[in-house]
Amino acid sequence: MILSRYERMIARRYLLPGRGEAFIFLVAGISLVAVMLGVAALVIVMSVMNGFRAELFDKIVGLNGHAVVQGYAGQLRDWRQVLDDARATPGVTSATPLIEQPLMTDFNGRTEAVILRGMRVQDIRTNPTIRDNVVVGSLASLTDGSGNIAVGSRLAQSLGATVGSEISLISFQGVATPMGTVPRIVSYRIGAIFEVGVYDYDKAFVIMPMADAQTLLLMGDSVGMIEIDTVDPDRVEEILQPLAVKVGSRGVLNDWRRLNSEIFEALQVDRLVTFTVLSILILVAVFNILSSLIMLVRAKTRDIAILRTMGATRQGLIRIFVTVGTTIGSLGIVAGLTLGFILLYFRQGVLGFLGFVTGQEIWDPSMRYLTELPSKTDPVEVAGIALMAFVFSFLATLYPAFKAASTDPVQVLRYE
Repeated sequence: MILSRYERMIARRYLLPGRGEAFIFLVAGISLVAVMLGVAALVIVMSVMNGFRAELFDKIVGLNGHAVVQGYAGQLRDWRQVLDDARATPGVTSATPLIEQPLMTDFNGRTEAVILRGMRVQDIRTNPTIRDNVVVGSLASLTDGSGNIAVGSRLAQSLGATVGSEISLISFQGVATPMGTVPRIVSYRIGAIFEVGVYDYDKAFVIMPMADAQTLLLMGDSVGMIEIDTVDPDRVEEILQPLAVKVGSRGVLNDWRRLNSEIFEALQVDRLVTFTVLSILILVAVFNILSSLIMLVRAKTRDIAILRTMGATRQGLIRIFVTVGTTIGSLGIVAGLTLGFILLYFRQGVLGFLGFVTGQEIWDPSMRYLTELPSKTDPVEVAGIALMAFVFSFLATLYPAFKAASTDPVQVLRYE
């Protein structure tokens, strides 16, 4: 929108009203702040929800793969053939055998439910989700027959154990006797402690070499499942369709969507609802712009009439008031984006401050899955939020602008 010199001067004058118009200036300031807070809230919440989904996906898929072939009754006996078929499938980047079994653990009288995960030694050391998140100890200590294991940080904290501590794993799939099945209780030494960042995993997972897991669970040469990664997790069902045919009756093929459908569907619904609610918040904020411009038009009716008698056109007046309103909205958008990015950058400090002030734990990992508040800002999404707020601001200026342009100077100045 191109303004003439006098239109720019008048628009600037209306943006900074005089002493007698302080109330109009106050309403305009409130409008700017309201738009700023609405945009900042939308940017922060959408970035956090994007980060939450991305972090959950990375952590969950990092440990569980894009899909798994699970054996019936917890055992996949013909696993080597399934492994070869999986690796030969186009689009599959890796296939890894593993064992996963719920057990109990005991240390100095403290008992916790755990999930045992048996993996080949080379797979343990090359898995980035485990390898890059070791906080104490070393994965090099985990070798076949060594009796060493890796545990999650939350589990170690609950047990009061550390690297070098010996904990007992209790398997109820023991040896059958005339008196019933006798549970197997075997002691293992903690060689490493990891912190993936997903509370449920850090609280429950125990990693050990495959051979040791097979011995503990009396599985012989069987494994529990084959974990599969593909080139595109969003196309996993299409990519693994040929493998599903080959697996046949030997096992069940499940992808990450089926295994975690409740979590990701809930996140998608929450994301949509949150975006809608906060968009309404921005819409309410721009109504303040509408109110301030209506007040400005009423206060400047005489000035507008004089401008009309001096040759100002209706289109010129429309441009002036549209410029005033969109300038307020634009300043609010820029301020909102700035505030949103600042709060996202210092989000952990903000949570800590709020927790200190309220005396409560704002971010409870046991309820939120992740140990830290995540964030992932999508530039396209931010641009969409800014554009939406600008369009709302522009629409809010149209009524007062046309109202000002329709002012009849004869009627206004009749008694002047």
